[in-house]
Amino acid sequence: MSRSVIRDLYNVRVRQVEDADASLTEEEERRFQAVLFSELGNKIADQGWARFPAYTPEDRRRLVEVAHRLSGYWGQQVFVEAEDQRRMRLCLAGYEVLPEGS
Repeated sequence: MSRSVIRDLYNVRVRQVEDADASLTEEEERRFQAVLFSELGNKIADQGWARFPAYTPEDRRRLVEVAHRLSGYWGQQVFVEAEDQRRMRLCLAGYEVLPEGS
């Protein structure tokens, strides 16, 4: 690691959770959803599904909105499934996760 990087980190302070404002501005939200639309859309088009982390209700809401936008763009349903408390899976029909034992 170079000395300049270490020197630059001396003045970094961790913000308390209650001090942090995690919400995005309208412009940041629009740009982030555009990136998700493009990246997840490409992955779903290639393999029929994509997995993405969703740690907060806001993350999950954002992924559901992207799935709706992709559905409208492609003219076919993009399904959203919660894999666990931290991951969502977006997929096309036929790529849904089947229950174990099926």
